Amino acid sequence: MAERPGAEPGSPDAGRPNILFVFVDNLGYGELGCYGGGEVRGVPTPNIDRLAAEGMRLTNMNMEAQCTPSRSAVMTGRLPIRSGTVRIPLPGRPSGLTRWEVTLAELLSSQGYRCGHYGKWHLGDSPGRQPHERGFDEWWGLTETHDSSLWSTEAGYDPAVVPPEQLLEGRRGEPSAPVGDYDVAQRALFDAEAFGRGEDFMRRCVSEGQPFFLYLPLAFPHFPTLPHPDYAGVTGLGEFTDAFRETDDRVGRLVGVLDELDIAGDTLVIFTSDNGAEDVLPWRGWTGPWGGSYFTAMEGSLRVPFIARWPGRIPAGRSSNELAHATDIFTTLARSAGAEIPADRPIDGIDLMPMLEGASDSSGRESVLCFVADRLHAVKWRNWKLHFIWQEYMGDPPIELSIPRAFNLYDDPRERHDVFLPSNTWVQRPVMAAVAEFWDSVAAHPLIPVGAEDPYVPPAV
Repeated sequence: MAERPGAEPGSPDAGRPNILFVFVDNLGYGELGCYGGGEVRGVPTPNIDRLAAEGMRLTNMNMEAQCTPSRSAVMTGRLPIRSGTVRIPLPGRPSGLTRWEVTLAELLSSQGYRCGHYGKWHLGDSPGRQPHERGFDEWWGLTETHDSSLWSTEAGYDPAVVPPEQLLEGRRGEPSAPVGDYDVAQRALFDAEAFGRGEDFMRRCVSEGQPFFLYLPLAFPHFPTLPHPDYAGVTGLGEFTDAFRETDDRVGRLVGVLDELDIAGDTLVIFTSDNGAEDVLPWRGWTGPWGGSYFTAMEGSLRVPFIARWPGRIPAGRSSNELAHATDIFTTLARSAGAEIPADRPIDGIDLMPMLEGASDSSGRESVLCFVADRLHAVKWRNWKLHFIWQEYMGDPPIELSIPRAFNLYDDPRERHDVFLPSNTWVQRPVMAAVAEFWDSVAAHPLIPVGAEDPYVPPAV
């Protein structure tokens, strides 16, 4: 998309794309047709597969081990341990991002983008930390997560003791307002509402000539994985599969709106997931070739589908196994919009656009530090993985290892056969260099404590 003379900064005509970011919740690497699933899972995903065929597919995108850390990494470009967002929030202390953090939406707003959020936030529920106070012009959805929809179905649940979670909506400069209790009926309707509001947002932005950042952090397929009533029973294979059909259809319709509005060439579309496969029965997903479950540092927890489409800028039909991380999404989207990356704090994300556009074969990243909550469980370096704490599944106890376990992920994608001894101890050298670089940066920029209150001011070092 060439820049036109006289184009206003921040407009799509200035060579900066609209951004449509579909962020699903706990989608396994092996679920989509374009990642080896689809028909073999009982439901083709033609619309999402078409999106991949028209853009680029990454096979080594790594998220964090839990929902909140992944969202924090995307929104700040920083490892969540830096931000005090290392785990799903617990009651009794401030949660989410301090006001000191700079969000992706705040950067894009500074470039003239209108920013809309429809779905799950999970980065703070207190005043000052909700989406419309962190760069989004408007929002609808949840500040917490989807399992709360099941509370009212359980014997003994007392809403007088633990009130039901609320669906909320808000606009910049106004307080959020509740729009209803979040129960299983609303869970089944959640994504339809998010998609509907997202489409309306895009139409309004285009009619007013404003570039947009549409962030859709969906419910699908986080448990309970429930389809909209219009999709219940359509596959004959149960709720989980019906929900896949619904999501693929809705993604196809939303992407079709870009063509209808004649903005497909001006819009960067991202489709990815915040974690690996859903692991709660009866809605358990599929990690494809990778082992383990979310809430661990196993590949089945960290590796997720990632698709990027920008016609005319990202060549179609390509894939890459180059290492990438959630923090890279922040830097890539910010720079694609012409925003300056904050220089007063460590930013862990790198710009993937040269690789996405085909100017480079390399992502520019050689390592990923794999924290689970506040403990470094493993480090990925090139095609190697070194575990310091061993935990395969969410319910397993984490075991601190006296000798690391090493896996060549090309040879052993399920991380079954430790090959650290006798001849691969050399892998420690580049791995520990990456770890040392991180802790050196912490010495200069201390970690924000979990539960830190606003106003947060970094301590003098």
